Amino acid sequence: MPRSLESLGLTEAELGRHIGWDIGAAAVTRRLAPLLDTPALLSGFSRLVIDCNRDPGDATSIPETADDVDIPGNHGVSSAAREARKRDIFDPYHAAIAAWLEAKLTTGALPALVSIHSFTPELHGVARPWHVGVLWDADPRIPVPLLAALRADPALVVGDNQPYSAREPAGYTVRHHAVSRSLPHVAIELRQDLIEGQDGAERWARLLARAFQPILTEICRPSGNPPDSIPQ
Repeated sequence: MPRSLESLGLTEAELGRHIGWDIGAAAVTRRLAPLLDTPALLSGFSRLVIDCNRDPGDATSIPETADDVDIPGNHGVSSAAREARKRDIFDPYHAAIAAWLEAKLTTGALPALVSIHSFTPELHGVARPWHVGVLWDADPRIPVPLLAALRADPALVVGDNQPYSAREPAGYTVRHHAVSRSLPHVAIELRQDLIEGQDGAERWARLLARAFQPILTEICRPSGNPPDSIPQ
């Protein structure tokens, strides 16, 4: 949270909730990336400052409320202030993603984009049974085999476009970078109570890596050597 925004008028406890960040998502991503021998790009700012996964023209890009919590510092934000948040936070994040993808494409490789998020165990008092959700729209290259791989474990409850759907107008990162370039892609949603601790984050990183590895090897490494096997 930039110091100049004075926590947007929220308490530390409020900022620590899901409204402020995807709990556990970064911890899983940092563990998953080296297992798949790929870099990870993370936004370093709360989505309450500006949501890097929403179109900056969307009204929820800089939300005035989130899960019925009022965000005082986002009321009456001027056009200049909005543009400053976009310039300083949103644009560098997406420029870094675009630069990495373009660098891979110039080598003749086919990169894939995996967007990692987390969701609350319940919403408005209704329990969400899924352990993991696979979000996708028109490109089946990663999501279809990934759903099959995850569902091979009978202990997992796997959502197909649950608890959110990639067929709705959200998920700016995947649409802007992968769909526009016809690159294989998928968005992953993990339930927060499963990944908020180090052990859970480690377990899910390894579980996802084992599911992803053969899929990405087939799609993205047709002429290269696959990454090392994923430890059990």
